[in-house]
Amino acid sequence: MKSLLRKFLTMLDVYGFFERDPFGNLLFVKRVLMATLGVLTYGRLNITNKLHVEGTEHLENLPQRGVLFLSNHQTYFMDIIAMFHVFFSVKWGFRNSVDYPFYLLAPKARVYYVAASETMKGGLIPRILSQGGAILVERSWRAKGQDVKREVDLSASEKVDKAIKFGWVVSFPQGTTSPYAPIRKGTAHLIKHSNPIVVPVVINGFRRGFDKKGLLLKKRNTQLSVRFKEPIRFDTNLTVDEIVAQIEDFIEQEKPEGKRWWVEKAKS
Repeated sequence: MKSLLRKFLTMLDVYGFFERDPFGNLLFVKRVLMATLGVLTYGRLNITNKLHVEGTEHLENLPQRGVLFLSNHQTYFMDIIAMFHVFFSVKWGFRNSVDYPFYLLAPKARVYYVAASETMKGGLIPRILSQGGAILVERSWRAKGQDVKREVDLSASEKVDKAIKFGWVVSFPQGTTSPYAPIRKGTAHLIKHSNPIVVPVVINGFRRGFDKKGLLLKKRNTQLSVRFKEPIRFDTNLTVDEIVAQIEDFIEQEKPEGKRWWVEKAKS
């Protein structure tokens, strides 16, 4: 009985009630924000649409820190929101399911994601996401929808490295929601420096179900999917280009042969 009670209290995170993350944020406040976000978005993922989840057995025995999730990207916000729901559900012991939203009673707090600072401006949900776990970086190649060239945000890798050492971090290495966009080399440099456990993630259906931001419904009854692949540890002796090529393969963003991918892009 004592062990069951201790396990339940651990899931509620009562032992770390006043704990702060490396950025000075109280984890209790972050849990409240994440629970609010979960309540606001649950219906769009699992009532208006249906989220299909695969591969969470790969997450069950992961360490609580030192893990980097790399995913393709289809909307600004709903991709990461869906993954957060899955992380919270896995924490409560559910496998491949977000059907039991009482996991929102105590969401997993040691989770972060990398986002462009300009993306997080405006609106309630972006603000909650920003306060609840966003690692804000300045993109050196794009701003306000235009291609630009500016100095690389050197503090970005330091912030992401700090978050990885504390918990789980989700990154979208393409840096854009466009399909088959090139993988940014900064992700490969981060892997060589931090040597995290890497979990590839492949998502689908979000571009059909939501607008580009992921906040407005575009089509109801859309089959959404999040698939987690087996965790890997990259050989740090690999070159940056070799790591980039492997990431492209793992998150299934290699351009199809011929012109087929142009057709798929036009239909999405």
